Amino acid sequence: MAEIILVRHGQAMSHATDEKSYDRLSDLGREQARWLGEHMRDTNPHFDAVITGTLSRQVDTARAMGYEITVQDPRLDELSYFALAGAMEAQHGLPAPRDATEFAIHLPQVIEHWTSDRLADVPETYAQFAARVCGLIDETCQHGGRILVVTSGGVIGMAMRHALGLENGGMAKLMLQVMNSSLHRLEYVQESLMVGAFNATPHLDHPGREHARTFI
Repeated sequence: MAEIILVRHGQAMSHATDEKSYDRLSDLGREQARWLGEHMRDTNPHFDAVITGTLSRQVDTARAMGYEITVQDPRLDELSYFALAGAMEAQHGLPAPRDATEFAIHLPQVIEHWTSDRLADVPETYAQFAARVCGLIDETCQHGGRILVVTSGGVIGMAMRHALGLENGGMAKLMLQVMNSSLHRLEYVQESLMVGAFNATPHLDHPGREHARTFI
């Protein structure tokens, strides 16, 4: 049996316009991670391994939670959204979003073009992204134990698609709902991968933390 606790990183630099500038936690993102770590220590603190991607916002979230990282695996790195958005504008004339409302419309369109191989000259194909994320999830299931995985929203969306057998449009809808520092649980029991929880934020339920419920 394996229990995989997926965590999306805390809020990053949401007004950035490129991958490098985005890859830093905001002050609120660090606080979200610290609160989540406190919640875990008060409930069920033990993990057999802690895995993150190689991105700074993922690594820094795990550390702000108070956990030592067992391994950094690039298969947990986020999809290259800014590169995909640039290709979408250059090849199909759809400009990048200017705010959260436009982003909610833009992301499903980008994902639909990417999954149908209508975006050229991007860092990786959709098939490559799916293979790396699903491959890591499957490997982790085989190892067993209780594993903390700190990653990003796109990776979590793909992991949920893998567990639930969703269509790509369903995956895009899930990605839009993944909150910063949210918890998601996958359980591998009797050779079956199941979803035990999605988008939980118990550490943000305290009065006065309403402002910390962020998506971007």
